[in-house]
Amino acid sequence: MNFSQQMIALKAIVIKEYLRFIRIWIQTILPPAISVALYFIIFGELIGSQISDIDGYRYMDYIVPGLILMSVISNAYGNVVSSFFGAKFQHSIEEMLVSPLPNNIILLGFVSGGLARGMIVGLVVTVVAMFFADIHIHSYTITVAVFILTSILFSLAGFINAVYAKTFDDITIIPTFVLTPLTYLGGIFYSIKMLPEIWQNISLVNPILYMVNAFRYGLLGVSDVDLTSSFIIIVAFIVVLYYFSLRLLNNGVGLKP
Repeated sequence: MNFSQQMIALKAIVIKEYLRFIRIWIQTILPPAISVALYFIIFGELIGSQISDIDGYRYMDYIVPGLILMSVISNAYGNVVSSFFGAKFQHSIEEMLVSPLPNNIILLGFVSGGLARGMIVGLVVTVVAMFFADIHIHSYTITVAVFILTSILFSLAGFINAVYAKTFDDITIIPTFVLTPLTYLGGIFYSIKMLPEIWQNISLVNPILYMVNAFRYGLLGVSDVDLTSSFIIIVAFIVVLYYFSLRLLNNGVGLKP
């Protein structure tokens, strides 16, 4: 296939992935918005009113970046893991694999679908957040960059989960027992400066901490970790996960009977 044909195929996959989740927006887009609204009401209004300012910001304003990114992470991941596993389960992925379409285009197509859902949900959640907090973007460049990179990273992670999954139960294990704990311990609801030193050091091992703080810097201009280190870690994870995902696809892992 020449480049033009590959781009047409990529566009077709992306449109299919987009229509897949947008048709059922009541199940895919609306729930994150409602969940975040509840977080603001419970943590921001009820609990946050009893907590002093953090880095010069009201608690309500401080948790906004983390809540937005949490929605981006879960939806980018969830979209790809469910979509690719569904394609495996229905054996429709085999039609792509036997076609002359390069595996990297297949991978980019599914990841682009996760990126699209992560971005749309993130934007919807941001609009909801405006009703509860004052959002003044410190750096549009950093905010958008972290938005996109985080969506790509967890789309790739969802793809890997889908490749190894053998049943529908398998696609919920990682989100439940790995992703959710790491997300909640990633500094969404607190600054790691509030933790004892030993827990601060342990928190630095959590990659989601760097994403949340980079995004928080983009919105508020404050961060618990070095911004350059955050971007290096995010990009490094994307590169590693991309090549690992492509290797799995090339070797037919989880796809052969």
